[in-house]
Amino acid sequence: MTVHFGVVSLGHVLGDPVDVASAAAGYTADVDRVLGWGYRTFHRAGDGVGLTDLAAEAGAKALGDAGVQPHEVDLVVLAMSDLSEHLYWDAAGATQAKIGAHRSENVLLTQACGGGVAAFDIVAGKFATHPGYSTALIIGANRVCEPYWNRMEINTSIFSDGAAAAVVKRDHPRNRWLTTEIISDGRYADFMMMDVGAAARPFAGQQDIGVKSPQKRLEEFFAGDIRKMFEFVSTIRTNNHEVVRRACDRVGTTPADLRKLLHLHDSVPAMTLLAKDLDHGPEWTNTEVAQALGHVGCADQLMSLEHYLAAGELTEGDVVALTSTASGMHWLCTLLAI
Repeated sequence: MTVHFGVVSLGHVLGDPVDVASAAAGYTADVDRVLGWGYRTFHRAGDGVGLTDLAAEAGAKALGDAGVQPHEVDLVVLAMSDLSEHLYWDAAGATQAKIGAHRSENVLLTQACGGGVAAFDIVAGKFATHPGYSTALIIGANRVCEPYWNRMEINTSIFSDGAAAAVVKRDHPRNRWLTTEIISDGRYADFMMMDVGAAARPFAGQQDIGVKSPQKRLEEFFAGDIRKMFEFVSTIRTNNHEVVRRACDRVGTTPADLRKLLHLHDSVPAMTLLAKDLDHGPEWTNTEVAQALGHVGCADQLMSLEHYLAAGELTEGDVVALTSTASGMHWLCTLLAI
């Protein structure tokens, strides 16, 4: 069953802008490595501002732009890429309450940086099984949990706080969802895991708590096996472009026909390599937006889509790819027809 829906409006919110060059030394001793990623600015939310606060604000902006009242929303899909404010707590429910969308069903996605891309597939499925649903609100939100996550040392990108939202409507003719493709490989599920803090190893006053650096995780997860490390890195690269090709195949197009590829806000070297693997230059990606905003977790693709639509760089008939790599591991691609 084919479900037709499109993006009516988008909205976003960001924390306060911080200059990367000025702040880097406060986060890492390897400043040159961080500056080599090409980011100019990252965004940090004020103390006391939680993930659901950011999510609700972005959602309200998107609803306002669409002229949709909160009570008219049938489905809220909240994707988050870090911890929310509390444990044993439904962040999607809290976001629904803050927006005032009390009639909606709520779905929470925790596929890290891929949740905002995967959310389109969730909407397609819910619209297919619930004929009465006509309006959905997709929100991707990220608020770095700083006691456990170093913005500049946990990954090869600089993390920002913010949220982006999209109002989607059944049968809307513009920015139409075409397909979503996801590749998952659970062999690497433990790679991004924090060692303590849940049922297996509860917090017990440990002093050194946090997610480890990529190098430490590689060495420990693969027990120093260089061959397996290279295989993992190669798998990430291969699946990044393979998932795009699979999505294009499903709708009868090719990566060469895509107007733009809006990836997670990765570093300039990573974006350049991804574009090269798909026979394009880095300008085909959203590199410029990534440099200006930082990596806002699963909100990246919606923020970039809003930017290029507002700038007039995407016009009717264009097909764009929203893509991501997510711990778990997952590789994701959603295609939209502008």
